[in-house]
Amino acid sequence: MGAATVAALGAQAPSAPFAWDLPPGFPEPVVPADNPMTAEKVALGRHLFYDARLSGNGTQSCASCHVQALAFSDPRPRVVGSTGERHPRGSMSLANVAYSPALTWANPLLRSLEQQALIPMFGENPVELGLAGQEAALFARLRAEPRYRALFAAAYPGAPELFTVSHIVKALGAFQRTLISGRSPYDRYQQGDSSALSASAKRGEEIFFSEQAECFHCHGGFNFTGTVNYVGKGFVEIEFHNTGLYNIDGQGAYPAPNTGIAEVTTDPLDMGKFKAPSLRNIAVTAPYMHDGSVATLEDVIEHYNAGGRTITSGPYQGVGADSPFKSEFLKPMGLTAQQKRDLIAFLQSLTDSTFLRDPRFSNPWR
Repeated sequence: MGAATVAALGAQAPSAPFAWDLPPGFPEPVVPADNPMTAEKVALGRHLFYDARLSGNGTQSCASCHVQALAFSDPRPRVVGSTGERHPRGSMSLANVAYSPALTWANPLLRSLEQQALIPMFGENPVELGLAGQEAALFARLRAEPRYRALFAAAYPGAPELFTVSHIVKALGAFQRTLISGRSPYDRYQQGDSSALSASAKRGEEIFFSEQAECFHCHGGFNFTGTVNYVGKGFVEIEFHNTGLYNIDGQGAYPAPNTGIAEVTTDPLDMGKFKAPSLRNIAVTAPYMHDGSVATLEDVIEHYNAGGRTITSGPYQGVGADSPFKSEFLKPMGLTAQQKRDLIAFLQSLTDSTFLRDPRFSNPWR
């Protein structure tokens, strides 16, 4: 976006209703009443998302841990913040985050993108962007950038104060709601293009939706996850599951601090329960699980095929399949080597390569 375009935005009248560019068959995302979508707000949010000014020491942006080519996920097993502090979990993909009524791996209380954005910005346990107590310095940095003076004015016309935390997180939320992915080979196949999938991927689809594998119970629907909401939906679905990844004490314990939503609910029965992420673009979001402890899709399939992971030595030794908290849908699948390959072929067909390089979501500062 050039300087002339940015300046013109600042002079625009209030924008027309926002025009979603939704893949065929996709419902409209739910938008908070106090943060209606506008093209100007999305443009501002895109600039903020890629701006290292949003870290206290100027070294990281949101995009540092949410890389477009990786479906806005992070290739590291666990996030490393701007000060070098390591997060206990990895970054979830932001693809289709607009449809998620609960954010992050294991916090059922985080219900909006605007609320969630405050945590990496100002959180101190762990430090991510490291902005705690630096609001005034942040605003000063943003005011000093000519593009922002026009972008904020266009996004919030008539506001008595443009540079506020509320305006920043609302713009970030608006941009993230546009990160919609639904044009994979599998989608083309569903729309009638029988040549879009290989024979192996078609067999893998049958396995995925079978009672033998039962993948669809936690990864169902158009977004391949059980936690979903959209305009017109009868009721909001929010699900967390224990997948038998750990059993370090023989009684189902997970290593602290990654104990799942039990950390929030304090309910012992919630031990090890994490959100099942969308499987869209799953082939590019390795490593897997909340802590990045499973390296490849092949390893993921082996984990579920066994009905839980067995760790034979070390501090996390244990048989996850024996956990009393494990989801009822996890059981040994008995897949053959060919069935495993077919299932992986199906998962690879969920990659939306257009989304991974869509210029509308790329770094506007370049």
